[in-house]
Amino acid sequence: ACPTARLKVILETGMLPDLALVANASAVVMAAGADFIKTSTGKAEKGATLEAGTVMARAIQAHYQRTGHRVGLKPSGGIRSAQHALQWLHLVQEELGAVWLQPSLFRLGASSLLARLQQQLRLLEA
Repeated sequence: ACPTARLKVILETGMLPDLALVANASAVVMAAGADFIKTSTGKAEKGATLEAGTVMARAIQAHYQRTGHRVGLKPSGGIRSAQHALQWLHLVQEELGAVWLQPSLFRLGASSLLARLQQQLRLLEA
């Protein structure tokens, strides 16, 4: 449907009652052509969790092994500290490999994190 654009699908994983549904939703949207899957909008009460991210990363790996097509991962919602961001980096590296740590395959949806990091940088400069 969008051959010249990247299709990002938001799963809103915090609204899914169990991880089996996260796995199924991930597989379905990738089979339908998603280039990127995102954990949440960041507006729901429950945003990105490492558990849902692990399930999504494993679904991405299975899809890649089956099709040869790399799908990106974008955790979003609730990532507010550098430590939490590093946990996501570690998860992606462990589950998918270093090749997925490039912007075309991994992005953090973390506007709160950006604001916090900018604040800390300003404090260091003062």
